[in-house]
Amino acid sequence: MTFSPLSRRLLTSLALAAACVGAQAQDAVIRKNLAARLPQLQNIEAIRKTPMAGLYEVQVGNDLFYTDAKGNYLIQGELIDTVQQRNLTEERVAKITAVDFSALPLADAFTIVRGNGQRKIAVFEDPNCGYCKRFEKDLAKVDNVTVYLFLYPILGPDSADRSRNLWCAKDKAAAWLDWMVRDKAAPAAGNGCDVTALGRNVEFGRKYKITGTPTVIFSDGSRVPGALNTQQIEQRLAQASNPGAPSKE
Repeated sequence: MTFSPLSRRLLTSLALAAACVGAQAQDAVIRKNLAARLPQLQNIEAIRKTPMAGLYEVQVGNDLFYTDAKGNYLIQGELIDTVQQRNLTEERVAKITAVDFSALPLADAFTIVRGNGQRKIAVFEDPNCGYCKRFEKDLAKVDNVTVYLFLYPILGPDSADRSRNLWCAKDKAAAWLDWMVRDKAAPAAGNGCDVTALGRNVEFGRKYKITGTPTVIFSDGSRVPGALNTQQIEQRLAQASNPGAPSKE
């Protein structure tokens, strides 16, 4: 039997619609069963098939789990493609947590420029974060970079007070480096200034689920929570400049 082009398009559309309905039904079964059996999985954001037959990815916030088609079993761990030598879980988490660098509210940050400033990163940091101080000492050794520093006071009231003083300093970058790198006293409270940027930073972090400091965002949108050392920062900067290149980490 020969079908006209219009008939073929219609059959294709019907097949796609049926597949979509089937996927939605599968999604509903998994959601219902997991939510009923595991209360911590009430807020499932997305479910998708994985390359492994019969295995489904379950996204809860920035966390990934794996389950069967009926939600009878749950796996927490990493999915590795042994043929292509790829960590599929790591790749998915990187995609889920990516932030469009061009969407960053750079007016709510201050900049530190080293060398030609050609490479760019954004960092969310709390001035009372010990890991941030360690990270800043390693970051100070990286040249030819522009750092957009977002004060992110989430560790307590003192963090908010200190962030306000740093933001209102005449030279924000110098005051920040004095406190974080040079072990000098933080600036005292001044006459005050517009500190609404700090509140916007916290709201931005909540929206993008930035839950710890330091959190580093690279120009390719990838982000890394935690204190990277100098070598790791350089590797990530190189990777961001050449997204197609394999990571050396």
